[in-house]
Amino acid sequence: MTVAADVLEIDDALAQYDPVMGLEVHVELNTKSKMFCGCPTEFGAPPNTQTCPVCLGLPGALPVVNARGVESAIKIGLALNCEIAEWCRFARKNYFYPDMPKNFQTSQYDEPIAFNGWTEVVVDGETYRIEIERAHMEEDTGKSTHVGGATGRIHGASHSLVDYNRAGIPLIEIVTKTIEVPGEKAAAVARAYVSMLRDLLLALGVSDVRMDQGSLRCDANVSLKPRGSSTLGTRTETKNVNSFRSVERAITYEITRQAAVLSSGGKVVQETRHWHEDTGVTTSGREKSDADDYRYFPEPDLVPVAPSREWVEEIRSSLPEAPSLRRVRLQEEWGFTDLEMRDVINGNALESIVATIELGVPAAAAKKWWLGELARSANEQGVDLDALPVGPAQVAEVQKLVDDGTLNDKLARQVFEGLLAGEGTPAEVIEKRGLALVSDDGPLLEAIDRAIAANPDVVEKVNSGKPAAAGALIGAVMKDMRGQADAAKVRQLLNEKLGI
Repeated sequence: MTVAADVLEIDDALAQYDPVMGLEVHVELNTKSKMFCGCPTEFGAPPNTQTCPVCLGLPGALPVVNARGVESAIKIGLALNCEIAEWCRFARKNYFYPDMPKNFQTSQYDEPIAFNGWTEVVVDGETYRIEIERAHMEEDTGKSTHVGGATGRIHGASHSLVDYNRAGIPLIEIVTKTIEVPGEKAAAVARAYVSMLRDLLLALGVSDVRMDQGSLRCDANVSLKPRGSSTLGTRTETKNVNSFRSVERAITYEITRQAAVLSSGGKVVQETRHWHEDTGVTTSGREKSDADDYRYFPEPDLVPVAPSREWVEEIRSSLPEAPSLRRVRLQEEWGFTDLEMRDVINGNALESIVATIELGVPAAAAKKWWLGELARSANEQGVDLDALPVGPAQVAEVQKLVDDGTLNDKLARQVFEGLLAGEGTPAEVIEKRGLALVSDDGPLLEAIDRAIAANPDVVEKVNSGKPAAAGALIGAVMKDMRGQADAAKVRQLLNEKLGI
């Protein structure tokens, strides 16, 4: 079990120190073949079935650059307002890991394809500008599975297994410049940035950005400096954080941990750290290397990449609507207030609501379900909305049942409970739980008669010219029918019965 280090309360930490961040986001592209060979990139294939001499680094095998990967890199760079290099090349990043079959990673170092960009995120109504250092092309590594230990890491494991299917998959690394924002906003800004990138990459169509499958991963660099100081502190890099919530939690934890180290007179060690989702802490990985340690040198087996300005402009003209502009347009179309749209964005519910509306659900109803029942369940489970076992299609189906009178909102909430519990389709949940709305005259009239008999004083008020008092009778009928009565039908039959 991972034990938390000594930490300060976040308010105490921020009273003494200003956090400084740098975010490195790795994006697996959705090309059909790998970056330097023709092997497929399908996720979940049996281990070591999507390999060849090139991605295994066998002697004499020569790489060839994936043109679609280059195009995707240019799209990402343009969307982040980067300059696109007229000439760039790949480099060898040398280090030994079992999941690097060549003992080096083909990447870009001092000559990235995209550089000097910027983007913006909005947190609590405030806009923060994020400067982009670079977006460069590289290849992903294989995957090691450590067996026999208690933590799933190499320490304590009896043996390790390596799957090279992922080795060589096209990867874009997006690196920010130093991010300095008010300390209390730092973690939220980081989360908003990664969320914005996910939306942008989806809109560009260059990646499936499945964080649960490792298609989008964030390395979070954090350091602290004394309040008011301009001298940067020693940074740590928390590796492969793979959810929006975890980005926010990992950065908050590192702030509190480093503050405890510094306030006690200690020194922060420059190192990589591992994030533990279950315990909410980071632990030491290895001492962090600097660029010189990787012994970069130009890749001799690949020609430079020199995208023509005509091609770059052609790609620029094909870019989709920017997510920030799209949000403004959607807010106007849906009639949401600024506060409502902020809740949608902060709840990471935008794409779910868009997909639900496209299935015919009114905007207000889509927002109600995604920010109500489903958001509550996601919060309780500590997951993002898109990790729930309920999607836009099920939400649209439940809303249709509300619209046609099969369910009311109260019963619909119970249907969502069943869906989240894995009890089947909406129809199956309704049947298993007996949730269908009762609109037949017979059972309703019987319940109305019982309500009238049990509430003679209310009936007397209605008969004496106070029709509003009938609301108490309707409430009694709904209670009798356990909320499964059609309220409109009950009102109609009751009015007829009392001659209102």
